[in-house]
Amino acid sequence: MKYYELNKNEEQTLKEYEKGQFKAVKNSQSARKEYTLLAKQSFEKTRNVNIRITQGDLLKVKSLAAQKGIPYQTLITSLIHQYSTGKMKTNVI
Repeated sequence: MKYYELNKNEEQTLKEYEKGQFKAVKNSQSARKEYTLLAKQSFEKTRNVNIRITQGDLLKVKSLAAQKGIPYQTLITSLIHQYSTGKMKTNVI
């Protein structure tokens, strides 16, 4: 009896897992710490922020988000987080 439905990506992941195609993560302790921190951060309270953005930039962001299959606000939040944590570098500023 099936209690859930998988999307295409989840079905592919399950098939690969069942075939034994997954390999252990190198430095698993380090990866575990990083993902634990990310999980904790995801439970932090969020705040609403209003910004002004050109229509052209917004359309580009929405298009990129659609290509990735995520909401555009999530993409913007992810970009801000990556920049603020030093994972994304830019020489704009």
